[in-house]
Amino acid sequence: MDKNFQEEFTQIIKFEPPLYKQRYQFVKDLVEKYKPKKVADLGCADCSLLWMLKFCRCIEVLAGLDICANIMKEKMHTLSPLPVDYFQPSERSLTVTLHHGSVAHKDPCMLGFDLVTCLELIEHLEESELKKFPEVVFGFMAPRIVVISTPNCEFNALLPGVKLYRHPDHKFEWSQAQFQSWALEIARCYDYSVEFTGVGQPPTGMEKIGFCTQIGVFVRKYPQTGESVQSEKPTEAVYKTVFKAVYPSLKDEKYLQNAVIREVVFTAQIIKHRLMSKREEYSDDPERKSRSQSSMDCFSDYLEKLVVEKNMEPFVSGNEVYVPLATIFSFPKVKRLCGTFEKLCKLIAGKVTLSSDGSAVMFNIEHENEEN
Repeated sequence: MDKNFQEEFTQIIKFEPPLYKQRYQFVKDLVEKYKPKKVADLGCADCSLLWMLKFCRCIEVLAGLDICANIMKEKMHTLSPLPVDYFQPSERSLTVTLHHGSVAHKDPCMLGFDLVTCLELIEHLEESELKKFPEVVFGFMAPRIVVISTPNCEFNALLPGVKLYRHPDHKFEWSQAQFQSWALEIARCYDYSVEFTGVGQPPTGMEKIGFCTQIGVFVRKYPQTGESVQSEKPTEAVYKTVFKAVYPSLKDEKYLQNAVIREVVFTAQIIKHRLMSKREEYSDDPERKSRSQSSMDCFSDYLEKLVVEKNMEPFVSGNEVYVPLATIFSFPKVKRLCGTFEKLCKLIAGKVTLSSDGSAVMFNIEHENEEN
């Protein structure tokens, strides 16, 4: 490398987006490609990657592991459900768990994951821990995909202020050849394929030094058998769980029932409102005749297409309005939530006021008439 050329770039290397965001985006792109349901982040630190991944709709289980409990505890609240998650539960289930422990130890809570990420982790491991790491991750955990990123020491000459390592806690930083040799040996021993890439492009003309962060993507060659899953499985947990959040989900009947009740009542109220508005149009009261059309016209057009059968028409009897469940079930959101008409009836039984035969939602409008 030409010394003058090197010094020229030492002062201007800047990554946009920042390097850590590029690493996170790399993982997110992999998630979108492979659609894993269970993802573990080893060395999760402040939980930033886990927070980003919780929005990926394919993921149902997220787990983080770190040797430092305090750094996880500082930000673990960001992984908790928000009020909106309870008011509008997702159709998927999601459980997020954080564990305090070392990647050099085996724990059964880390079995069964589809994707395991180890971003900027291995360079923090002591030599004894690094020796145990492959067996724990590839032999014991044996996920379908493993992503490992680590600094490329060949790039350090272009980074201002870096003399030996990029971080005081780093125990080593490898060249491309060193990392690839280590990764290929792991892939050979544990029946994985591995592809090398990275983030943080080098300056034009200096491509040989490689990416600032080098990445190995390991994919297991063969599906796990039942025997291999059970082999050497420890019976005792060694990690300490420091956080667990179970998100509200429509797969939980309690949350599904609440969502269905809200949607049924909301839909029935709109239908009732439109029905009463139409009755007022035919009233002899001039003031009522002059009332402007509400913003429900589009909804009304859709409703009129639905109620082609007599038994689906809402109607008024005395001081009561009846909105047939068949009409309510015809609306896409209600049908999507319930699946079947029978399940709709089961979920709202005893929770919504119905007609005597249970075929319609009933509203008493006596007080509304008095106000008018």
